[in-house]
Amino acid sequence: MMEAVLRKVKFEKYPTYKPSGVDWLGEIPEHWETLANKYIFKLKKNQVGKKSSDFVLLSLTLNGVIKRDMENPQGKFPAEFNTYQEVKKGDFIFCLFDVEETPRTVGLSGFDGMITGAYTVMQPDENFDKGFLYYFYLNLDADKRMKPLYTGLRNTISKDNFFSFRSFVPPLSEQTAIATFLDNKTALIDKAIAIKQKQIELLKERRQILIHNAVTRGLNPDVKMKDSGVEWIGEIPEHWEVKRLKYVLNINNGSDYKHIQTDEGFPVIGSGGQFAYASEYMYDGEVVFLGRKGTIDKPLYFNGKFWAVDTMFYAISKNDNNTRFLYYVATTIPFKLYSTATALPSMTQSDLNNHIIAIPPFNEQIGIADYIDVATTKIATAISLKEKEIEKLKEYKSVLINSAVTGKIKIN
Repeated sequence: MMEAVLRKVKFEKYPTYKPSGVDWLGEIPEHWETLANKYIFKLKKNQVGKKSSDFVLLSLTLNGVIKRDMENPQGKFPAEFNTYQEVKKGDFIFCLFDVEETPRTVGLSGFDGMITGAYTVMQPDENFDKGFLYYFYLNLDADKRMKPLYTGLRNTISKDNFFSFRSFVPPLSEQTAIATFLDNKTALIDKAIAIKQKQIELLKERRQILIHNAVTRGLNPDVKMKDSGVEWIGEIPEHWEVKRLKYVLNINNGSDYKHIQTDEGFPVIGSGGQFAYASEYMYDGEVVFLGRKGTIDKPLYFNGKFWAVDTMFYAISKNDNNTRFLYYVATTIPFKLYSTATALPSMTQSDLNNHIIAIPPFNEQIGIADYIDVATTKIATAISLKEKEIEKLKEYKSVLINSAVTGKIKIN
């Protein structure tokens, strides 16, 4: 797969190669060296102690080393940071435990600050280009290629194993050329990805506006309108009604499914969607699932036999209302008006029952639901295409980094 992508772009090769002695790597340019990490990195372990308030808190993430927002903190923090270690701009941060499960185990800090003592902070020798080393270890991390160094149940790389590991390095000037090349190319790729991600967000926003307009204004632009009396609904067609959800949906509590869990059978619907099967079902037919905790803003439409867990409400249409239309209405509910301000936002059955919506006649409900089905399917297709384009760009970026830092292509 990687070679197929690489063939699309023409790069010069080095004139001569030699065996690297590593199966996944194959050959490296003949003039490159293999050096043990003890000649490249120096271990640092400077605890901040009682001066932690003088340091910026850093984190190692998929987006590199970042500063933590302490004014709006998220996640857990220790009572004190005395055992955290100092990080200087240009230091490497390695996570050498749980390596297989950790999404990113290497970072090059662009900041002075501090980080948890669980990580390993290292300073590279001045005779090596930091950018090249970062791309080299980023490439190893992408496919967890340091697996032979793991020990123990937690896939830990000991300091001794790390320092005996041999990196493959060209001369310093060539390291710098490779790092500069990759900085420029990956910046262009990241920019293209960001543009496509923004396009996806705009498509999602367009989809939500389309749904909201259809379920509050209908499909006839010339219809006479009236004030709904509800701020988030605005004007509605004159012949529509304003009703509370309890008059159009019968909202039920999910239940405990543990005693009927099985490997197959009827879907068990929980927060975020299906996650198990049950040997019996609690309802058969069209329903709208409304999350009680955590996913209150992600309604689901389902048609069939199912079991719902107690983190979900399942709502059945009543009084000759269309379930698909009511599902689309549910996606427009301003849940933030009701949800509790906790780590896991929740919504009560009473709040849902008393929420006010606009209701057209039954036949119009069907027409609106059909229209939204078609329109949102087109938008979903466009989003899917953008997502595939992003994946191709990410793959090309990975191929480019791998090829440059392993000498598969020559960077002048």
